Amino acid sequence: MTVQQKISYKPYAEKDFSHLKNLTGISDKTLEIHLGLYSGYVKNTNALNEKIIELTEAGKSGQPEYNEIKRRYGWEYNGMRLHEYYFGNMKSGGSELKESSAIGNKLQEVYSSLEVWKNDFCKVGAMRGVGWAILFQDPFTKTLSNHWISSHEEGNVAGFAPILVMDVWEHAFLLDYKPAERSKYIEAFFSNIDWAAVESRLIK
Repeated sequence: MTVQQKISYKPYAEKDFSHLKNLTGISDKTLEIHLGLYSGYVKNTNALNEKIIELTEAGKSGQPEYNEIKRRYGWEYNGMRLHEYYFGNMKSGGSELKESSAIGNKLQEVYSSLEVWKNDFCKVGAMRGVGWAILFQDPFTKTLSNHWISSHEEGNVAGFAPILVMDVWEHAFLLDYKPAERSKYIEAFFSNIDWAAVESRLIK
């Protein structure tokens, strides 16, 4: 007897980041283009889910087309989610990272000072290649550490929670800075960090 295969996924909704305007050192035009790219990741993630449903219900799981979609999924999904973290940890004018704050204290448990942590994070962000600089938290030890993620999916640490996410693909800054001026973009990014949003991501 053949069992009919039925699966379903809830579509992902695009988040509203229209409040992100007048950022320091990151133009509204750059944000407009960047948000358009984010929208594409949401649409592509949903499209892949729909195709997975179609192929599964047609009994084509494990066939070449299905396999390639499964391999592609991490790229589109992580592209969607990492952009949400990135846009979600910025606001016009930014805010101050205080030593006495919860995030400040957690950083100083690992790094001798906030300046030492920032220098390390910026050095990670300045690495050659396209990808992301991410401050992760280990869910088991609660320790914070800086990491480089190539593309969207290479280098993610299983189970670690993204706390601060910085996009260092060239599309994040190329309208405002030359390719060799990534360090200027990184400083601009720091001017716009919403530390309350970052702190809210900490695992208690």
